Amino acid sequence: MIRVSWWHRRSIRTRLAVVASAVMALLCTVVAVFIVVMVRQAAVDYRTEQLFANAVILGAQMRQRVPNPIEGGPEQAIQVFDPAGTMVSATPDMVGKPPMTNLRPDPDAYATTTSCDGGVFPHRCMIVLAYPFHREDSVWQLDIAVPDIPWYVGPKLIVPLAAGSALLVAATAAGGYRIVGKTLQPVGAISGNLAQITASDLRHRVPVPKYRDELRELAETANRTLERAQSAVEQQLRFASDASHDLRSPLTAIRTRIEEALIDPYQADWPETADALLDSVERMQALIGDLLQVARLDAGVTGRHEPIDLAELVTGELERRPAKAGLRLRLTPGVVVDGSRIELARLLNNLLDNAERHAASAVTVTLTLEAGVAVLEVCDDGEGIAPEQREAVFQRFTRLEASRARDPGGTGLGLPIARQLAQAHGGTLTVEDSPRGARFVLRLPARATPRPGPS
Repeated sequence: MIRVSWWHRRSIRTRLAVVASAVMALLCTVVAVFIVVMVRQAAVDYRTEQLFANAVILGAQMRQRVPNPIEGGPEQAIQVFDPAGTMVSATPDMVGKPPMTNLRPDPDAYATTTSCDGGVFPHRCMIVLAYPFHREDSVWQLDIAVPDIPWYVGPKLIVPLAAGSALLVAATAAGGYRIVGKTLQPVGAISGNLAQITASDLRHRVPVPKYRDELRELAETANRTLERAQSAVEQQLRFASDASHDLRSPLTAIRTRIEEALIDPYQADWPETADALLDSVERMQALIGDLLQVARLDAGVTGRHEPIDLAELVTGELERRPAKAGLRLRLTPGVVVDGSRIELARLLNNLLDNAERHAASAVTVTLTLEAGVAVLEVCDDGEGIAPEQREAVFQRFTRLEASRARDPGGTGLGLPIARQLAQAHGGTLTVEDSPRGARFVLRLPARATPRPGPS
């Protein structure tokens, strides 16, 4: 038993909404971190500038007199050192404490740092500025510190960012869930229609969305597939109906002759009855053979392909056939194709049977090679086939009036089988114009160039 994770048991719209929300949350986090970092750095720079301005003012005042203790601003810590490095004054909270920093900048410069020394500034961090100033021809140093900016800058920044990010993620989840649901609505409609389709009712079609997107392409493909399935089922039903009708005729004839003979068995001409029964059995055997061949072709079962010389195949088959009409051969030697010898022989015999059935006096078989294509023509000098009926003769169980008159026992499967065999070999079989009679043209991909000279 295959175990499916919780994630894969959720619907597509839920999973896509969760993914979209996660991506939006990640983007919001990145943007929020960037904003916090930039705002904090700007605030630190601004506080440092203010610290430097205060240091300049205090340094100017201390050139005249250094008060002890020093009155600093709110949350300001100040220490003053003489040239020997001794603390000479400080704000009350810094008296007796170690120096805030070890920075010793150049006399004409200043330096800043961030100090989180628990001994000087317990439980907090401070921005410390070391500012040298001149007094009595010597360099003193003023260290001044203010609280550092916290990482989140302040509630006025972090709260709106957090609330805005939460709203964006929620809106993305709701919008994604709704949009994906609207997008997948046609899929639900398609599934509903497909669920109504059964083997006995293929008339239903799935609705086609109005927008030209992948779902429309899916719906159109499904409809084309249903049309092919319906056509195939209808063809199978017609095939079964026609086959049962054609099988019923010889069976009825056999039953009738046997019942007639059994009415008066002593007076019946049994040899004549046997001949009649044999004719019906041969007709049934031919029909069953054709039905089996059609079934094999419909299932895509073909024989083993090998190189076959068509001129030799035609000559060999004609030698085995009893001559029913005059034959004229125009065969180009060396025309080789890939195919099944048995199936190509069946195709040729079906064409010859049809030609001999309708020929007035002669059948012409022509084999040529045209631009790498083997062209085999079988022509008769009979009445021919009307242009509007040239495709109808390749439909199963279709028999024209002339064919029924000349051969009432035909199956109507010879030419359809011949075309299927041609298509199974990558070729075509068509009826084309002819000065007289019918002209069937078979085209197959050739393997080799012919040797010069016809036979």
